[in-house]
Amino acid sequence: MTAMSAVSRRNLIGLGAAALAVAAAPKVWAQAAAPAAPAGPFSLPKRAYEANALEPHIDAATMDIHYNRHHAAYVAALNNAAKDNGVIAKASVGELIADLGQLPDSIRTLVRNNGGGHANHSMFWEIMAPAAGGAPTGEVAEAITRDLGGLDKFKTDFEAAGLRVFGSGWVFVTVDKAGKLALLGKPNQDSPIMDKQMVLLGNDVWEHAYYLKYQNRRADYLKGWWNVVDWKKVNERYAAAKAGKLAL
Repeated sequence: MTAMSAVSRRNLIGLGAAALAVAAAPKVWAQAAAPAAPAGPFSLPKRAYEANALEPHIDAATMDIHYNRHHAAYVAALNNAAKDNGVIAKASVGELIADLGQLPDSIRTLVRNNGGGHANHSMFWEIMAPAAGGAPTGEVAEAITRDLGGLDKFKTDFEAAGLRVFGSGWVFVTVDKAGKLALLGKPNQDSPIMDKQMVLLGNDVWEHAYYLKYQNRRADYLKGWWNVVDWKKVNERYAAAKAGKLAL
């Protein structure tokens, strides 16, 4: 064997061992960066957890696409519209969608769809967390028992409302300043804020929220979602609503 062939053989053996080591190493999810959005008054809110943190109930690929593509697109559309419409630039997204009737006809639908999407998703990321789930506590638990028939009935009714949404939409729990809860579904990116109501929590039942993992099994997604609901955060939102300070 020549010196050159011996070196080549050692190189091949080394490359093969390296490839096996890479294949055997645990996979670490690297969240893809969001595409650069047009500068403007609206921005994608920062999540408090990584894309893979809610697995196995919400997979990393779905979270990445949902957050960095779908939600980012709503923000970009609002910022593009704000360049030529000062009324958009001067208000928060909550204020905009609460007063859609005050907007010019030319931008009302755009703000309804993209402003609603921005508001709904900003709430959605906030009320989920790793190692969450379980049962609610405190005032929220009391309100669910008082207004929604207890936790088991509430979950059943919430999931049924999510299944009744035809096509794309959301299922929400609203809360008023007295702390009273109500359950309702909404189509597309409509928000209860558009009806002057406050949102305690909500689940996205658009297919982009679950299709990579659950395919057409929306019922399984709705059941699995309870495992990532952050009831501590929901209690914080409940307190803010009673104080009249819940924005989205």
